[in-house]
Amino acid sequence: MKPNYIALSIPVFFILIGVELLIGLIQKKKYYRLNDAINNLSLGITSQLTGIFLKVVLGFGYIFLFENFGKQHQLPNEWWVWVLLFFAVDFCYYWFHRMSHEINALWAAHIVHHQSEEYNLSVALRQSSFQGIFSSFFYLPLALIGFEPIMFATIASFNTLYQFWIHTKVIGKMGPLEWFLNTPSHHRVHHGSNPKYIDKNHAGSLIIWDRMFGTFQEEDEEVIYGITTPLNSWNPVWANFHYWFDLAAVAKRITSVKDKVLEFIMPPGWFPKELGGFQYPKEIDKTTYSVYDSDNKKWHTYIFVQFTVVLGLSTAIIFGEKTWTWLQLGVCSAYVTWALVNLGALFESKQWVKTSEWLRFPLTVAASFAFYGYEWFLLIFTVAVVYAGVSLVWFQVAEKRG
Repeated sequence: MKPNYIALSIPVFFILIGVELLIGLIQKKKYYRLNDAINNLSLGITSQLTGIFLKVVLGFGYIFLFENFGKQHQLPNEWWVWVLLFFAVDFCYYWFHRMSHEINALWAAHIVHHQSEEYNLSVALRQSSFQGIFSSFFYLPLALIGFEPIMFATIASFNTLYQFWIHTKVIGKMGPLEWFLNTPSHHRVHHGSNPKYIDKNHAGSLIIWDRMFGTFQEEDEEVIYGITTPLNSWNPVWANFHYWFDLAAVAKRITSVKDKVLEFIMPPGWFPKELGGFQYPKEIDKTTYSVYDSDNKKWHTYIFVQFTVVLGLSTAIIFGEKTWTWLQLGVCSAYVTWALVNLGALFESKQWVKTSEWLRFPLTVAASFAFYGYEWFLLIFTVAVVYAGVSLVWFQVAEKRG
């Protein structure tokens, strides 16, 4: 069984986030905002949970092609094959990543990673729940070549892990390494909404592909992070679907069937002539620009503690997926998603969240019955009752505090 390297790296991720926070305090720079960081991590959680249910389907194509067409000329488990596979995976990633910026339907999934208007290590964990549906197709040629599935999955995992550390403003330019590696400087450009930075530096581990195929851009002006039309929400579910709704709304206004189809396969900014034609991103007025910062600070401590509990449950789901039933995985994943939506709504002071959060407490206890008959059920039930009771009282007190 292949280890889940991403899941195993979670403690390291949080240690490094803590180090970045400490550096920010020492430098007296604010790299993090609680609302943005919680939202980034919430999207990382929902991505991992969705992945539990999608991974079987996503891996099927690669395994099927390998078993039926690639295995007959399978490449040996030699060091040079691993090196070759590293370059091949990174090359495929470049084209997947580039197409995710140049095709609306792919951008609708990938946009999640670019929504944050901050740039720190928590942004690396901000991932789409559905991007894997599209990315998996770009790697299928490797199965036909004869790269064994476990080897591919291992290299692909480490390609993803490499990209964690480059999401930081703490590290400046890195001299000669800038010529061939994807570095924090190169990736800051990629996350910029400045017109000159858009659709540049699609690299995974190696920047050589961008240099070869004309998508390289040096970091030479202050980066404004985020997307050209800000999300302005801390709702992780809406973050995953908002661009699909935008595409559907535009398609509804288009009269030509051909143009309706083109709307989904053309680049972001494309519109048919009847709607004015292509709309290019505008220069950002830095004198008036400000980040979205809806933040009801009275809920900060409550949100932080509740998020910590939800994070613990999410970790248990990720590491327990092999032994838990589909019912347990489904109930707990749905509960986690609900809780994360509520926490985002508390930041935004949404009126409906009070009712939703009140309902969540008794349903916490109800959800524990997914483990009925399990040897640890009594403990799980007791913890659920205590947690729900304490949270209910805390929420009531905080709400009255106004």
